[in-house]
Amino acid sequence: MSDQIILEVEERSTLGKAVKRLRKDGIVPGVIHDHGKQSVLVQAEYQALHKAFTEAGRHHPLQLTAGGKKYTTIIKTVTFDPKYHLITHIVFGAVTANEKVEAEIPVHPKYAEGNDSSPAERTSLIVLVQLNTVQVKALSKDLPDQLTYDAEKLVEVGDQITVADLIIPQGVEVETEEHHVIATVFEPSALAAANDEAGGTAQAGDDTDVASDHESTAQEGTQKGELNPGGREQKESKDEGRNPKKS
Repeated sequence: MSDQIILEVEERSTLGKAVKRLRKDGIVPGVIHDHGKQSVLVQAEYQALHKAFTEAGRHHPLQLTAGGKKYTTIIKTVTFDPKYHLITHIVFGAVTANEKVEAEIPVHPKYAEGNDSSPAERTSLIVLVQLNTVQVKALSKDLPDQLTYDAEKLVEVGDQITVADLIIPQGVEVETEEHHVIATVFEPSALAAANDEAGGTAQAGDDTDVASDHESTAQEGTQKGELNPGGREQKESKDEGRNPKKS
């Protein structure tokens, strides 16, 4: 696991339509959910938050300081502006040292020393990546930044890597079912035919970049996560600031 990631946030009193002004001023609204306690409304400067999100994703513990209190959290939900892909809202979940938490962990191939591709790719075959992340459960201190598999096993057409082939560190439980396929070897011609059959949606598996590791699938323009446990939704403006100030 990489070094501790720290983010300073402020407690937030701004609600409703006034949140629009926060976003225009380069401030992102958010909320901390803390084990059924009253949710803590927070806000953070855009550039600092974006940097922390890029480093932590939704799998690395993030240390927050808000209102004089410290929280160890995992990022649960991130909402983006659909046009400019700017962060417009974020939900943190507080965790404790002895609590196992669930997280999505990126999956990456591991090659033999000196190689940057699988044996199949080195003979002009194509490796189609079908799964980029898996769901795991572990103590926050044990959450890995990524899981890997031995890509040297991808040699001939039809060879596959499944979740069962992942290299799992001690203390980590993988919740994604073992039979799920991560990568498969195809003939280029066969993949092209399958691509045509599927209407052009099949793609060869490229290495996943940092952004795709960390992007949320949350619906843009909503703050569904901003709830008091057992209470009403604290509604905020659906307007998403498009011009945050740069630091």
